[in-house]
Amino acid sequence: MTVIGVDIGTSSSKGVLVDEDGSVLATAVRPHTVDRPLPGHVEMDARVWWDEFASITRELLKSAPDDTSVTAVGVSGMGPCVALADATDTPLRPAILYGVDTRATEQIRRLDHELGRDAVLRRCGSLLSTQAVGPKIAWLAEHEPDVAARARRLYMPSSYLVVRLTGTYVLDHHSASQAVPLYDSVAREWYEPWTRHIAPWLELPRLLWPGDIAGQVTAEAADATGLPAGIPVITGTIDAWSEALSVGAQRTGDLMLMYGSTMFLINTLSERLLVPQLWSTVGALPGTRSLAGGMATSGMITDWLRELFGTPEHSELLAEAEASGPGARGLLMLPYFAGERTPVADPHARGVIAGLTVEHTRGDLYRAALEATAFGVRHNVEAMRAAGADIRRVVAVGGGTRGGLWTRIVSAVTGLEQEIRTVTLGASYGAAFLAASTVGGPLIDEWNPVRERVAPDPQPRSGYDELYALYLRLYPATREISHELAEHRRHTTD
Repeated sequence: MTVIGVDIGTSSSKGVLVDEDGSVLATAVRPHTVDRPLPGHVEMDARVWWDEFASITRELLKSAPDDTSVTAVGVSGMGPCVALADATDTPLRPAILYGVDTRATEQIRRLDHELGRDAVLRRCGSLLSTQAVGPKIAWLAEHEPDVAARARRLYMPSSYLVVRLTGTYVLDHHSASQAVPLYDSVAREWYEPWTRHIAPWLELPRLLWPGDIAGQVTAEAADATGLPAGIPVITGTIDAWSEALSVGAQRTGDLMLMYGSTMFLINTLSERLLVPQLWSTVGALPGTRSLAGGMATSGMITDWLRELFGTPEHSELLAEAEASGPGARGLLMLPYFAGERTPVADPHARGVIAGLTVEHTRGDLYRAALEATAFGVRHNVEAMRAAGADIRRVVAVGGGTRGGLWTRIVSAVTGLEQEIRTVTLGASYGAAFLAASTVGGPLIDEWNPVRERVAPDPQPRSGYDELYALYLRLYPATREISHELAEHRRHTTD
């Protein structure tokens, strides 16, 4: 048994070829950039998702041993996204991405008034926010009525790959539960009154669970990808939940920390918790619930700094950040460089670097960025616990776990021990695991055992506690100025 998993992420698409015992036989990556046509607008052409998928599968198959026979395919992707297509599944415009796209603030306010904030929270599990699908569809209906007039289907990266591979129009329950307010998270089905209110012209997809078989690879898809025709394709899900599956963080009390372009936190629950400043969703596995948080930027900030510094190696910057020491020699950063999702839910928040002097170095700035994301993690964890979340085990995953410094800073700031598995490739590996489960049923603890544990260093804790208190004060102290600057920026680019 050999399986392929492919994930469409914010900064790249990644694929992995995995054998029956979980060993990675080959990997492939296709870096890409998102489009930012206007302030607050973040988009990507869905056709790129398919082109990169086909390119990745062909590379993986070319790298495979001669006797390799792929038996199933798994997919996942960033989300929730809004990719509208016509009746022939042709994308009508670039997909609007998840919470990093903040264009629909007026539609959020209008739908809050029309539907009722409390009613949305009770039925959907989450409030309307920049993460929600419904307001973005409403924005398109208002600003691009020609697109809405032709639109018939709604896709996210995973479901778009599925339809190109199998011809089947489906979406998983978890992704649907992030399509607020279109999905009833209590009944676990589309909520027709609100879907008709927002988008009566849309034919919504049939709902399956992420590990369910959506269909089989068609002859046309086999020609495009090199995959064998007729093998099963799973339904897939949003990347963060696939990441959680890849490291076994799906038991009640587990908290996954995803170190990527953004930082994501998922606490697995047996019963749903309703928390206005967080996202309560259906879990990736039947019978589970999730309480999730997400920061709009994390690795995006370190990538941005690296570009400003002339693109030195990340390892070089990590060494300089290590030398800077706890507190970054008096720097404190707010990591709200693309607004912020949870727990502040402010699309007009902005990044702040406080304490900057001419004596500071790029290592200090890089260290401040790592510490800022750690403070953001602590802020989200405290909000989860205040809501009644039971966090018993923390599992870290993603590219940011490499090098060790970032995870050590997060543990020192939060006081949480983090478990790191042998394979930290993330969502593509989780998609491969779900695919393998359809044909063989492996256990993730056997596929991907624990490699190390990152224990909190008590020495810098008191200093970090003091900085965290300042971090919590910095946002309200600068919020109004940031909002005025955001408004000024909007008017100068209209």
